[in-house]
Amino acid sequence: MPFWDNARYACIVLVVLGHAIQRLTYDSSIAMALYLAVYAFHMPAFAIISGYFSKAAPPTRKQMSRVITDILVPYVIFELLWTLTKWLVEGQANPNITQPSWTLWFLLALGIFRLVLPYLALLRWPLVWSLLISIGAGYLPNVDSTFSLSRTLGFLPFFVLGWWVREHDLVNRLRLIDFRPWWVRAVALAIFAVEGFIAWNWVDLWKSVDLDTWFFYNDSYSDLGAHVWWSGGIRLLLIVLGVVLSVAFFALIPRGEHWWTKFGQYTMYVYLLHSFVLYPFRETGILRNAEPTWLWLPAVIVLSVAIAVVLATRPVRWVFRPLIEPRARWLFSDTQLVETSRRDDPTGSRRPREGAKRQANSPDPT
Repeated sequence: MPFWDNARYACIVLVVLGHAIQRLTYDSSIAMALYLAVYAFHMPAFAIISGYFSKAAPPTRKQMSRVITDILVPYVIFELLWTLTKWLVEGQANPNITQPSWTLWFLLALGIFRLVLPYLALLRWPLVWSLLISIGAGYLPNVDSTFSLSRTLGFLPFFVLGWWVREHDLVNRLRLIDFRPWWVRAVALAIFAVEGFIAWNWVDLWKSVDLDTWFFYNDSYSDLGAHVWWSGGIRLLLIVLGVVLSVAFFALIPRGEHWWTKFGQYTMYVYLLHSFVLYPFRETGILRNAEPTWLWLPAVIVLSVAIAVVLATRPVRWVFRPLIEPRARWLFSDTQLVETSRRDDPTGSRRPREGAKRQANSPDPT
């Protein structure tokens, strides 16, 4: 269905955009407002999509092996690459596989999501439990970035929500994709207009309370300066905001197939590689004191889209497939567990075209 590929690609463009404009936010209020508007929902939407294409049934041996080949092995490979990059560029590196570098936290989060979902699905009200886990984790200072645990637990409700929507077949029952009259899109645009106005009009307030850091779901409430008992209510509001904006975002996603639709099948390539492209821009300071904003901000937006397009093209996939889709047959005692055909990636992207009819009737979501 083109809609999901369109949604995945739109999400990954926003991921690249958010990382690209981050340096501009120090000197530009407009860039900060855009940054806040994007971070309020882009990773929640990505987690919802990933959850939608996930199974809660006990994993088979092949599915267990795919956690290793699709998540753990690429994680180790790219952690080593980041260590080497920092050593070559900065002259120093601190190898620590327990502390994910930059964007790699989401790989571990996907692995943990897939491991805990079958247990949550056994319980009544799994959405409620995921909310309690997310909100409760913020009260515990020892739940930190080690193995990206803090962010994983923080974003857990979005992933579970995506699975819950698929489990109850709400998309088909409510015709959420097929039936989208003009007023639905109008409401979605109005929601984003209000979000943009709030982000811009009170941008100094949001800077003073470090709202952007709250959107990371990475720090405890005490580390964020919220030492009150009701700090969890702030996270709950941010989760509700993320869901509302994600729904509005999905309402605006085109349903038909476009020239860029196919790129939605290769989001993991863009996700893992774009940080290396942006690394020089972040570290050289070229985007600090970049004036005028009206010129630099649009330029960075265009650059972000270009990066997301190029990194999803066939030549890039051909070069980097051994790193992003490693087979690692030598790791397994039973080599039959390792698929020889192209696999879906952990975000739920369906790459294989062969056997499409069979997959449509009996999908193999990740």
